[in-house]
Amino acid sequence: MVIICMVAASAGLLFGYDIGVSGGVSTMEPFLEKFFPNLMRKMASHGNDNTYCMYDSQVLTLFTSSLYLAALVSSLFAGRFNVSRGRKATLVLGGAIFLSGALVISSAINVTMLIFGRVLLGIGIGFSNQAAPVYLSEMAPPKWRGAFATAFNFFMDIGIVTANVTNFFAAQLKVDWNWRLALGLAGVPAFFMTFGALFIPDTALSLVQRGRVKEARETLSQIRGVDSDVDAELMEIFNYNQEVKSKSGNHYNKIFQKKYRPHLVLSVGVMTFQQLTGVGLAAFYAPILFKSVGFGSNSALFGAVLLGVINLGSVMASCSIVDRVGRRVLFVVGGTTMFICQMVLAWLIAIKEGSSGDEPLTKASALAIMFVMCLFAAGFGFSWGPLSFLISSEVLPTEVRPVGNGIGISFNFMITFVLAQTFVSMLCNLKYVLFLFYAGWMVIMTTFVLLFLPETKGIALEAMHPIWEKHWYWRRFVERKTMEREREDEAEFKACVHNRISC
Repeated sequence: MVIICMVAASAGLLFGYDIGVSGGVSTMEPFLEKFFPNLMRKMASHGNDNTYCMYDSQVLTLFTSSLYLAALVSSLFAGRFNVSRGRKATLVLGGAIFLSGALVISSAINVTMLIFGRVLLGIGIGFSNQAAPVYLSEMAPPKWRGAFATAFNFFMDIGIVTANVTNFFAAQLKVDWNWRLALGLAGVPAFFMTFGALFIPDTALSLVQRGRVKEARETLSQIRGVDSDVDAELMEIFNYNQEVKSKSGNHYNKIFQKKYRPHLVLSVGVMTFQQLTGVGLAAFYAPILFKSVGFGSNSALFGAVLLGVINLGSVMASCSIVDRVGRRVLFVVGGTTMFICQMVLAWLIAIKEGSSGDEPLTKASALAIMFVMCLFAAGFGFSWGPLSFLISSEVLPTEVRPVGNGIGISFNFMITFVLAQTFVSMLCNLKYVLFLFYAGWMVIMTTFVLLFLPETKGIALEAMHPIWEKHWYWRRFVERKTMEREREDEAEFKACVHNRISC
């Protein structure tokens, strides 16, 4: 069971490595000289006149943001593929496309080829990110679903740390192909995930949805063990699927019905808010940010490594306690921590860099900024980082889970694309006020969680309905399931299993 879930969770490695590698590569001189010589000339001529605007280039930001635009579009198509072909096939296809993108981008000879490779990477991430969180949530026992589902984010942070370390050592090589090495190594985790996904079973829920009940029982026996009550869990899954089958209509039409409004709003809300935390400051733009506020090249790359390690440690802590303390507590504590950090960063940078951005940082100021950024990374790592994917995959009902998850991920990628494309321009124009912008969003999203997110720890995916019926606001949208309907589903399940009729 653990190995099976590790293969699916390793999809996070692809996303994480790409998040970490793009910002670091963007600070490597051989990379900039080959693809962005005008930017290099601009930096050489202006020196430290305004550190806020050092990397203000729309073409350079397109190198990072094009991936998220491609992932946004592909995740919508991946939702349909996930329903019709299953979670396993979606993982395999996503990994294969990502691997091809890694080959293209590492051999790029011009900006067009560079962007095309990023688009392929984005398509692969769109498919794998659609399937992996859903796969983990559906495979995990309800008691430990939080820990299993947050494994996706744990692997993503391993990818970020690995990329940052790779960037740091690649930069020390002092050769003109160091950026190729950093970008090309993205293909290593893609190869192992794609190969491993060929040998894992699909989820019982997906198999039942496609009428393969016998295979679903075999999968449950394999992952739960011979001593578990497999038939009881399978019956619960079957009952839920029968309810889904009784409601005709297109999945994309269903998700917008009134009764699914709570699930869609929460899924889209948490996936959108995740990026509005300002995590881009501590992820793919960390090296650029550090260098922009006065760190040297090596110090900027080392700072990014440190942030990644701290984020990874906090994700591990989140995995160990999320099923005990619940989701809401971690969201609130993490949100409060990040709000304080954003306010302190704005103050520190304002008094040291000011509006002109031409004052060099003292060693004490640089260390203070890095310390606060580390606290921010820790706050994100045990809250909005792993929990956003968890919430999106567990609050959506089975019949609309892949589609709803695809929409949520698409919004996540859309916000990521917009922020990635505009970050350096916002830093150039807003300066330290940019941190206050993100602090304001932290207030909004923490309030959103307190008002609208019900606690879901320890509740089976097929037994989520009562929490909506009891919620102070969402209860006005959901339907009440009757006992008569449950008895009909149970009778049909027994006929299917014992008489082996078509299901």
